[in-house]
Amino acid sequence: MPITSQTDGSGVAVVTIDYPPVNAFPTKGWFDLADAVRNAGRDQRNRVVVVRAENRGFCAGVDIKEIQRNPGHQSLIDANRGCAEVFSAVYDCQVPVVTAVNGFCLGGGIGIVGNSDIVVASDDATFGLPEVDRGALGAATHLARLVPQHLMRALFFTARTITAQELQHHGSVFKVVPRSELDDAAMEVAADIAAKDGRVIRAAKEALNGIDLQNVHRSYRYEQGFTFELNLSGAADEIRERFEDDLARQRAAGGTH
Repeated sequence: MPITSQTDGSGVAVVTIDYPPVNAFPTKGWFDLADAVRNAGRDQRNRVVVVRAENRGFCAGVDIKEIQRNPGHQSLIDANRGCAEVFSAVYDCQVPVVTAVNGFCLGGGIGIVGNSDIVVASDDATFGLPEVDRGALGAATHLARLVPQHLMRALFFTARTITAQELQHHGSVFKVVPRSELDDAAMEVAADIAAKDGRVIRAAKEALNGIDLQNVHRSYRYEQGFTFELNLSGAADEIRERFEDDLARQRAAGGTH
C-alpha cells in the first residue's frame, strides 16, 4: 500500500508514504494521505502523528506525467484539491504532526512540512518549490512558514532549494540527524509528546492554530487560482512539455534517473 498507517498503542501513529522511486504523488495519493492523517488524529488513543517516507526522497510533488496523460483540466483540478486536502489534514489534525524528512522535499512536500508542527530532517534533506519551472504556483504559503519573507521570495522565484541545516538555522527544522537515525529521532520527539496528557495536547493544538497569524487554507487556495489561470492560458502546458522534453534528453545522455 502506498499510504499506510500503524500504531503500537504508545500514543504515536506513524503514517508512511511509499510511491517508488521518488514519491511523486498520483491524484488519489493526496486524498489517501489526507484520510490517513485525519483518521490518526481522530483516534483518541493517539496523541501525536509521525509522517515519514520510504524511497529516495520525502516527496517529489505532483505526478506531472499523470496530468499530461489526461486531456482537459480535470486531473489538474483533482490534484490541486488533493493537495489542499492533505495540507489541511496536517494543519487541522487534532494532535501534533511530526514530519520526518529524508532526501528531497519538493512541491507538495513543502505544503505537508510547512503545515506540520515539528520537522525532523536527515542531513541530506533539501527543500524547495520548483513550481515556477513547472508552469504552476502554490505552497508559497507553506514555504513562508519555514523561512523569512524575503528568503521565501528568492527561493520561490529562482526555484532553488535550501538545506535542512539552513532551515534549522531559521528555527523551522527542529533537529537534523544522519539519515540512518531519522526515524529514531522523529520517534523520540513523538514519544515526548505522547507522554503528555492527550486532553491537554489536543487542546494545545487547537489553541495554537487559533492564534496563528495566517489563514493557511484561504492563502493556499488563493495561490491555486493563479495555477488555474496559467493552465487556461496554455502557458503551463507549454512549460511542462519543455520540462518533459528536457528530462528525456537528459535520460538519453545518462544525466538523470
